[in-house]
Amino acid sequence: MEQVAKPLTNLQLELLKVFSYDLSDKELLDIKGMLTKHFSSRLKKKTTEIWKDKGYSQADMLNWLNDEKQ
Repeated sequence: MEQVAKPLTNLQLELLKVFSYDLSDKELLDIKGMLTKHFSSRLKKKTTEIWKDKGYSQADMLNWLNDEKQ
């Protein structure tokens, strides 16, 4: 299968700049933590918007979790 080269995103380019320096293991872990926190926050915000738009409730979630068909 032939792979198509894709240009790097602005995030990938910025990360390459950041990681072009030798970082300690702790610094690397800190940066990974910051990225995780950032993307987790974005995900939570987006899912909250979807839940509000769809009118979902805690009862809906419990029903989905207890649905034996899945």
